[in-house]
Amino acid sequence: MNKEENIGQHESGEIDRLRDDERYMRLAMAQAGKAMLLDEVPVGCVIVREGKVIARGYNRRNTDRSTISHAEMNAIRKASRKLGDWRLEGCTIYVTLEPCQMCSGAIVQSRIDRCVIGAMNPKAGCAGSVLNLLQIAQFNHQVEITKGVLGEECGKMLNGFFRDLRIRKSRL
Repeated sequence: MNKEENIGQHESGEIDRLRDDERYMRLAMAQAGKAMLLDEVPVGCVIVREGKVIARGYNRRNTDRSTISHAEMNAIRKASRKLGDWRLEGCTIYVTLEPCQMCSGAIVQSRIDRCVIGAMNPKAGCAGSVLNLLQIAQFNHQVEITKGVLGEECGKMLNGFFRDLRIRKSRL
């Protein structure tokens, strides 16, 4: 194989990965839509292993009256049940909003290989915005991060939710 063919295959692989990332992020966005229907902050998540979705989750903090009922935590719990193991090695987590400190910790602890993020969270994000808990060298596991996949669309969903919430509160 000559150098040009090798470059072409590399670019083709990156295009395929981006296409897959967008497809799975759209599934995470559908989960975020479920949260929005419950009047929850629209954050959605899917976990993929070997090209198959093994778990889905969405934000249910108010519905469940539980601090830990974030999209990622719900999906991690389901994925662990499905695989029969707390270790989620070989998995990629897709989340519409940059994970918080709790969810970032759970992603590291579960040994997920890769985290694909839609919108960044400058106020509470722990995959690079405020902190980067996913890649602390001293931890026994680091997570590969891909940022900004359908970020504009994910951000619009969140911004629209908070805009509507402010409008509703101003009418009270």
